[in-house]
Amino acid sequence: MPIYPPSAIPPPHRILVRGVNWLGDAVMTTPALLRLREAKPDAQITLLTHEKLADLWLHYPAVDAVLTFSRRDTVWSVAKKLRAGNFHIGLALPNSHRAALELWQARIPRRIGYAGSWRSLFLTQAIPKRSGAPEMRRRPVREIRRLIQRPVAARAEYPVLAHHMHNYLHLAATLQANPQPLPPRLFITGGEVEAVRGRFRLDPKRHWLGLNAGAEYGPAKRWPEENFVCVARAVVGRADWGVILLGGQPDTALAKEMEARLHQTPAGRTVPISTINLAGRTTLRELCAVLKLCRVVLTNDTGPMHVAAAVGTPVVAVFGSTSPELTGPGLPGDGKNKLLISNVACAPCFRRECPIDFRCMKSLRAEQVEEAISHVCELFRSVGNNL
Repeated sequence: MPIYPPSAIPPPHRILVRGVNWLGDAVMTTPALLRLREAKPDAQITLLTHEKLADLWLHYPAVDAVLTFSRRDTVWSVAKKLRAGNFHIGLALPNSHRAALELWQARIPRRIGYAGSWRSLFLTQAIPKRSGAPEMRRRPVREIRRLIQRPVAARAEYPVLAHHMHNYLHLAATLQANPQPLPPRLFITGGEVEAVRGRFRLDPKRHWLGLNAGAEYGPAKRWPEENFVCVARAVVGRADWGVILLGGQPDTALAKEMEARLHQTPAGRTVPISTINLAGRTTLRELCAVLKLCRVVLTNDTGPMHVAAAVGTPVVAVFGSTSPELTGPGLPGDGKNKLLISNVACAPCFRRECPIDFRCMKSLRAEQVEEAISHVCELFRSVGNNL
């Protein structure tokens, strides 16, 4: 059953958008959804999403209804839910075989998605891979070792339209949507913001630095935690600043250790840094609201990085095994966010763990990140953006 019931009056077209399964990817689909709504203002647009992401779409103007599935659902149980919607069009945003099979099993007459081996058999419109869309290929260890032996080597470069949001916009364009990018956006109400401010006792007079030191994909995406602590100590040197430690349930131990370090100098003396540890304590909507309350968020390449930018908070993000040209937060080229990379030949490798010496992350110094935070905060002040 839809979580947010559609209108009682059927519109001319019922469009089912099969959403992606990861938080960061979901945020990157928002420009395509907004463009689709712009192109089809009278259509009934329903989003099919994993239940863990359902609340992301509350108050979302591009979506009329949300259907969910869980890990326990099969292709056939999902298709049964979809058949009840009598959809005219199905748009598969993921490249998985399952997404295309669900639309076919649901008997949706027009089924659109990217072509790919036998998944094309389940689509009525199998769209060729767009020009300029690079592949996120995991580098073999042998290739990594060969690259780092070169006397003159630099990080891989990508074309201007490489970002993943263009993949989703290109699909939406098959339904007459404008393929020009928009900034990814999420919609959080003032009431939600005030509710989390009260629940977690976030002093409105403080500037909050959000620290997101985890990364679900793997350790290759994680800047060393001691560097997060070092930067936070330097930034939160004044009484009007504080630190919010962020993360999911798997990050609770990491956040607890970082909190302890933030209260200790190298000599072991306690220092008066105001910290609030929210790792594993927030719902998805609460996380969105907390991120909106931050003055700036320091983060690895993770889902919360995308959420922070989409609710309007400046982001400083460190990239190692992945590429900001492909999966950076916000609108590509937007100067509001500062994305840091090191110029090493083996990056991006797209591996979960580094097979050599983790040079891509270790070469990013804390001083560089402190300077980046100062830059975005100064920009924040210059445009008069106050929370």
